[in-house]
Amino acid sequence: MRMTDLRVGWAVVGNDGRHVGTMKNVGQNYIRTARPGFTADLFIPVSFIANVENEVVHLTITQPDAEQMGWEQVPSDDDVLEASPSSDLHRHI
Repeated sequence: MRMTDLRVGWAVVGNDGRHVGTMKNVGQNYIRTARPGFTADLFIPVSFIANVENEVVHLTITQPDAEQMGWEQVPSDDDVLEASPSSDLHRHI
């Protein structure tokens, strides 16, 4: 799975099948997820994505666990999605 394949508006669910929210933004390291009934979004690390199927992002943890991870904090790093591998052309080894 490539992060560039993910789309805003897709559902995000826990491994218990419960709805976590809806993708609001896709970054290189996080997916920003809007939650129904909450003002704060979740910034879910991509390492917690188990798989993506039929426009649904499945997490490796349950919905209650996702709510308790402290992911309401905006990540401090610049999480810009790299759309093209061509950016590596100018990298020096």
